[in-house]
Amino acid sequence: MQRILSSQLHGHLGQTVRAAGWIHRRRLLKSVAFLILRDRDGLAQIVITEPQQRELLESLPEETTVSVVATVTANPSAPGGIELTEPQIEALTEPAVAAPFDLFRPQLSATLPTLLDHAPFALRHPRRSAVIKIGAAAVAGFRTALTEQSFVEIHTPKIVGTATESGATVFGLDYFGRRAFLAQSPQFYKQIMVGVLERVFEVGPVFRAEPHDTVRHLAEYTSLDAEMGFISDEYEVMAACQGAVAGMLEGVESLAAQSMQMLEAKMPALPAEIPIVHFTDVREMYTKATGEDITSEPDLAPAHERWLGGWALREHGSDFVFVTGFPTAHRAFYTHPDLARPGFSRGFDLIFRGLELLSGSQRMHRHSDYVAALAARGQTDLAPYAGYLDAMAHGMPPHGGFAFGLERFLGRLLDLPNVRLASNFPRDLNRVTP
Repeated sequence: MQRILSSQLHGHLGQTVRAAGWIHRRRLLKSVAFLILRDRDGLAQIVITEPQQRELLESLPEETTVSVVATVTANPSAPGGIELTEPQIEALTEPAVAAPFDLFRPQLSATLPTLLDHAPFALRHPRRSAVIKIGAAAVAGFRTALTEQSFVEIHTPKIVGTATESGATVFGLDYFGRRAFLAQSPQFYKQIMVGVLERVFEVGPVFRAEPHDTVRHLAEYTSLDAEMGFISDEYEVMAACQGAVAGMLEGVESLAAQSMQMLEAKMPALPAEIPIVHFTDVREMYTKATGEDITSEPDLAPAHERWLGGWALREHGSDFVFVTGFPTAHRAFYTHPDLARPGFSRGFDLIFRGLELLSGSQRMHRHSDYVAALAARGQTDLAPYAGYLDAMAHGMPPHGGFAFGLERFLGRLLDLPNVRLASNFPRDLNRVTP
């Protein structure tokens, strides 16, 4: 008999069906017992009156996997107006061991370390699995939006031979007796691939050996990257970025609406055009509004981002705001300088509800500019950059791109108190298991 999911039961009223899943909860009353069965789509209530079936249920703790053959019966007082009656229960494994905490309760009461220590179990809770479903929907929307903009998905190496982006923030490893590193981004490879396909994107893990133990940092996260060629300026990249974010939100709405409702998460306000503010204007606006002089600050601190997020929502009805023109000295060496404003770049950040979500820029594309930029930063040995610079020497179009972490996006979208709750098995300063 083919398995029927909880979401499909309404189409089988009066029929005998087979359901299967986990024992989410048992309610053992005097004259009747209830088994709440959980599958990937939700919950189903099963009514048990037969003594042998009740005895079997009493021997099977919560989280035991079972198969149930029963009749689909309408009952207005049952959850969803439907239940399964006259069941025959079959255990699919041995009884589950005692759980570290209850999954049938609406909220998980365990501490964050306990949840992470028992992630294989905790992720079964509907609220935790809802985060996973929303993340999957967002990635699906990202892929769809960029594919519709003629981007091609690529896959780049996660083991690299040199620590060229920032040697202090990479993980070293032994690669067949040679020194190698875990990639901290696909930046160089996606730029190289612009010379092949013009528009590319990637969804994959990146690694940062930064000793941050905060609620917003992970040592490994899922990066969503895009790069595009034959652009006029960074504003074309920002337009593609807005399209990608819009696609992610559309994916969440269409594929994970039930999960969003379960978490009582509010969809963000995304206007037709995200407001754009230059970095120097942000400093002046903040100084004028708060009385704190930050007009000489080289970057935006978290407090400045929060203020700017509030400003964008009040003044533009937007949960997003672009900041452009960051100082060149505080952007990556490949960021194109703004020739009209010396000292500033064609780099940008996207602030989402008061938190930096992503960074991007127009990149330099001339080989001679790269040699000069690296020399200006004291990097005269170009050997570690050979493959990367070789692409620039063989005719690279004007290009740019952006990147951001999926977990940070989910954390802000769902108002999670810690980014670790947006990761299935987070890796941080202290955790490499489970």
